[in-house]
Amino acid sequence: MSRRPDSLHARIRDDIGARIRTGRWRPGHRLPTEAELMADYGCARMTVNRALAELVNAGLLVRRRKAGTFVADPPVQSAMLEIRDFAAEARAAHKRYTYELLSRAEKRLVPHEAGKIGATLGDEVVSILCRHSFDGYPVALEERLILLDVVPQARAESFAIEPPGTWLLAHVAWSDAEHQIRAEPASAAIARHLAMPAGDACLVMERRTWQAARLVTDVVLHFPHNRYALRGRFAPHG
Repeated sequence: MSRRPDSLHARIRDDIGARIRTGRWRPGHRLPTEAELMADYGCARMTVNRALAELVNAGLLVRRRKAGTFVADPPVQSAMLEIRDFAAEARAAHKRYTYELLSRAEKRLVPHEAGKIGATLGDEVVSILCRHSFDGYPVALEERLILLDVVPQARAESFAIEPPGTWLLAHVAWSDAEHQIRAEPASAAIARHLAMPAGDACLVMERRTWQAARLVTDVVLHFPHNRYALRGRFAPHG
């Protein structure tokens, strides 16, 4: 009796998944071509493609145009409530870190911006858009505002070489921080910056830090859902 196509696609998916989970196929391993998998399993391209697509969506595989399908690196994990810089996280994960400044501008906050972050209308800020990549793959798009009345020295910084988060950690003391974490679909612009399909899920973290009740910075970070993970370890007080 012939095997049903839907059960065959599950068998292909589970076979490949088992090879990845057991370490037989390690991160960076190039999978056989779709034609080779079709021959191995005696099935149509659509069946193979469905199995691979489910593994890509699960974050186990990545597809690279004109190169093939590869076992994905495990997502980088970051402590959820710590303020850390991406370069340090890349070093800890033995990955190559790349920083790109996409735009920098000085401006005054308009009403909706001031209300959103709890600042004063007309406050002058440095507005920064930048991207962080590990091993050539974007892992975060950063949108940051730095309040110039609190951090006037930021006016002289181009942030072309050093990421703003790293610079702030080294130059500005902070006393309080607040995080808000949510999931939302990637807009076309965010998807383009993160090399992901528009509408795919992003992990979004908005963080504000203060210095003695004065807002220092507001940052919104967009993470592709299958390339970055946040973690935290907690203990009860007392």
